[in-house]
Amino acid sequence: MSWVFTDVHAGPAGRAVLKGVSLTVAPGEMVGVLGPNGAGKTTLLRAGLGLLPLQAGQVQLADKPIAELKPAMRARAAGYLPQERRVGWNLAALRIAELGAPDLPEGQAQALAAACLARVGLEGFEGRGVLDLSGGERARVLLARLLATRAPLLVADEPTAGLDPDAQFLALDLLAQEAARGAGVVLTLHDLALAARVCSRLVVLHDGRVAADGAPREVLTPATLRTVFGLDGAFIDTEDGPVLVTRRAP
Repeated sequence: MSWVFTDVHAGPAGRAVLKGVSLTVAPGEMVGVLGPNGAGKTTLLRAGLGLLPLQAGQVQLADKPIAELKPAMRARAAGYLPQERRVGWNLAALRIAELGAPDLPEGQAQALAAACLARVGLEGFEGRGVLDLSGGERARVLLARLLATRAPLLVADEPTAGLDPDAQFLALDLLAQEAARGAGVVLTLHDLALAARVCSRLVVLHDGRVAADGAPREVLTPATLRTVFGLDGAFIDTEDGPVLVTRRAP
């Protein structure tokens, strides 16, 4: 199932944040969306999921315009991990993860939720209240909820935020596993080197437009790094593969 943006203009409160964005995410891709603060990364995700009205253009999901999909159909088609990690009630971690599978009978949903908590390294935390957990543990519970959706499109806004380095790699490895099973995975990241390491494709937004789109080494060129991010940098070949090295441009 592809996620297709065609000349999309969108922004909160009528502001023009996205200014004619066109791109397609295919099944099995792991796409990193990059850009400086205010470039439109979160707006892209929210507009693409029907959470923000379009000012112009069209988004298609499950071969239908997003505006025509009922909420239940959207939930089956796409799972979403928002940047905001706030949880209003001190529900058990198992219950939070279980919310990702409202289509399953209670017993099956609980078993799936427990398995997803184990995948994110929280086996044994099922009965713990999420407000009693650390910020990083809470972030992993919400990632487990995303995995529990089993949706053909998984969208994560800054999935590594609040996680220690080991948990960051775990989260990205799990999302890569979902892409390997055939899901389209789209995530925003600020760590350019990490994005280049884990994503098969990068989309760089700059001033609400797509400045570059393609394989990491083709996208994060010295010119793009300097123009979009104000950095000097280049890829260095190592025994473990190419590594992006950057520094602030003078």
